[in-house]
Amino acid sequence: MDTLVRATAKPSEALTISLCFAGLAILYYLGQTIYTAYFGPLSKFPGPPLRALSKLPQIKTIMTGTDNIDYPALHEKYGPVVRIAPNDLSLADGAKSFQEIYGFKKHGQGKPSKDMLFYSKPMNGIPSIITADDANHSRQRKILSHAFSDKALKEQEPLLKSWTAKLRAKLMERAEAGDKVDLLKYYNCTTFDIMGDLTFGEGLDMLEDSEYSPWVKTIFGSIKTATIFRGIRMYSALTRYLVEEVLFKSKAVRRMAHEHFRYSAERVDRRLKRTPDHPDIWSKILEKSEDGLSIGEHHANASVFMLAGTETTATALSGTTYYLLRNPHAMEKLTTEIRAAFSSFDDLTMEALARQKYLAAVLHEGLRMYPPVPVALLRLVPPGGMAVNGQWVPEGTQVGVHPMSVYRSKTHFKHPNEFHPERWLGDPEFKDDHLDAFEVFSLGPRNCLGKNLAWHEMRLLLAAVVLHFDLQLCEESQDWSDQKVYTLWEKKPLWCKITPAKS
Repeated sequence: MDTLVRATAKPSEALTISLCFAGLAILYYLGQTIYTAYFGPLSKFPGPPLRALSKLPQIKTIMTGTDNIDYPALHEKYGPVVRIAPNDLSLADGAKSFQEIYGFKKHGQGKPSKDMLFYSKPMNGIPSIITADDANHSRQRKILSHAFSDKALKEQEPLLKSWTAKLRAKLMERAEAGDKVDLLKYYNCTTFDIMGDLTFGEGLDMLEDSEYSPWVKTIFGSIKTATIFRGIRMYSALTRYLVEEVLFKSKAVRRMAHEHFRYSAERVDRRLKRTPDHPDIWSKILEKSEDGLSIGEHHANASVFMLAGTETTATALSGTTYYLLRNPHAMEKLTTEIRAAFSSFDDLTMEALARQKYLAAVLHEGLRMYPPVPVALLRLVPPGGMAVNGQWVPEGTQVGVHPMSVYRSKTHFKHPNEFHPERWLGDPEFKDDHLDAFEVFSLGPRNCLGKNLAWHEMRLLLAAVVLHFDLQLCEESQDWSDQKVYTLWEKKPLWCKITPAKS
């Protein structure tokens, strides 16, 4: 009988022991969480207590698209360094923050590395210039940089002018018909056609139809989806596994990703088999390939160019145009400058446009108010840790400078939420502005490779529109800047009434 009692008690004892271990594990997890939040190395940095305790507020910001609202508000309340999650710091101390996180480092000095949860590898698994490690990044950049030098871009002036002329012609058709236009769509069509011609030796014919191609629509849609998936992946090892190993490897997702990558890869293959009628990016790359780009690297970088060199430029032009239309005095000054300096489209040259001071100020201010990439470019603190804003931060901490928090800070800019190009022209009213806090193309060894091309395109396209057309913002686009952020801006149509220039 005693043996029977002992036998029947064993399962109950096992359950009790299991529950005890589970309870201890939960207590240990809670203890670690509380210690990390309120007593760990990052506890010295200010921020909301709940964000120090849990990733959920950060994930909510990412998945609801409120990055451009939440982080500037946190920095205004807590200062230049804010703890936005248990292991994450957001920085907004202007030039100092940019230099600390992205700038060049002395030999032997630890350098933050890219957080690969934020950056996606190309479909073929071969790192592009965006995702390559330091050694491969340096090799690829040495080869690619020749194609984006001012000397090389000067050779592309006829190509840029030809697509700008087509934009002017398409807008003139609509203006003479008395139609309103979505300038965002026209800017996007133009920049994609330009980059298609520069990258593949063939345009995408989007301007011809004034509509997005199915491929470009897929690109736009995938950016928001990828951002939401990033938020899910961040929560735990389990959610990361489910997204990366189950969802991303499903047939439907693999097929969509393959179709997008194949679009660029096939066009690169066609380009590499022929000599184009005019020089393009690949002409210069092939000239300087003594260290060699593999065919996989050709494919991976072409895919990068078709997003990084298109959507961002169109975004900058759209935002700048919007703020010009909301500030008629600035539009009038720009129009006066452009129409006084250029009597015809043929006069719009890269060299002459680069000398227009108010045009440069307008573009700088547009980029400050509406940076094409409004989120922080995330980095991981290197082994051994590093100093951030004068305080030591342990290795593995995620850090990044939040552009909107810097550019809309009254610490760095007077009237930060107002559009004032004069701040870039030495106006005494803005003498205390920290203009060195403006780094829209980032800085350091991984700054934007295509910034020279972007400046030439922005100056040329905006000047052409202002020279030939008078613009008026339509009522339905008065609140155009009221947008969400899913890594990039979730933009709305920019409806404008356009008429041929009166003079």
